[in-house]
Amino acid sequence: MKIRIGTRGSELAMWQARFVAGLLGTHRTEIIVIKTQGDAIQNLSFDKMEGKGFFTREIEQALLDKTIDLAVHSLKDLPTENPPGLIIAAVPEREDPSDRLLVSPGAWDKRKDLCMREGAVVGTSSMRRMAQLRLMRRDLIIEPLRGNVNTRVRRLREGRFDAIVMAAAAIRRIDLAVDDLMCVQLETDVFIPAPAQGALGLQVREGDAETLRAVAPLNHPGTERAVSAERAFLRLFGGGCHIPLGALAEIEAGGALLLRGIVAATDGSSAFRDEVIDTDPEKAGARLARLLQEQGADRLL
Repeated sequence: MKIRIGTRGSELAMWQARFVAGLLGTHRTEIIVIKTQGDAIQNLSFDKMEGKGFFTREIEQALLDKTIDLAVHSLKDLPTENPPGLIIAAVPEREDPSDRLLVSPGAWDKRKDLCMREGAVVGTSSMRRMAQLRLMRRDLIIEPLRGNVNTRVRRLREGRFDAIVMAAAAIRRIDLAVDDLMCVQLETDVFIPAPAQGALGLQVREGDAETLRAVAPLNHPGTERAVSAERAFLRLFGGGCHIPLGALAEIEAGGALLLRGIVAATDGSSAFRDEVIDTDPEKAGARLARLLQEQGADRLL
């Protein structure tokens, strides 16, 4: 049996597809690159793009059309509702879910929060990152920045920005060379990541028993529980991956989930955050969503 793996064509996406192919061991694999709407449209920020699944829709369609057998997604990009006929068959062990702030040496100021000079220009198109940056530093100038990992770092080095925000998982996975830049780890209890950040979602056709059997051993139960809670929280706020919302679940010593979440105004003027503990991922997500909705979080979306 040969498993055809569908993926986006960026360096990070290709790394992820090859990583999964390696985990499949003795199974023969073929990697098929699929261009998505999010790859094709680079001149719009995420909040201007209509609908959901900007980086996944075309790959899901290829699954439904049976031109691929397995889709490897960054799970944070995947809408919380699967199209009819598709399921998330496995979630491998998660990489570091946190964000990193990469700062040009010329803009470095250790005396300031986030170690950037007054009025620093930060590049990001993530509404969640914009909101949390402005909550911490109202003086920052946030400018849109789209593109793959290497494109964003190149624009920082060219001097178009004083800093950019990137997922720690992306930096680690492709072993990105950033020794010439200053790096600030954004602690997850303060700067909450996107739901399922750092995790991969392996999506297959519901009735494809052979592929389901092949990928089942790749599932990491702890990661699956954590991201299920985070995505349950996201689902109750609309289910898209480009809203000013963050969530992170951690497994406590006794097995319960500690789920933290935030919904913030993109201008940094206000935010709602809270946390819950529960043994059931779906209940944890629903409880936290209700808590924030009761506080008025819906008004910010």
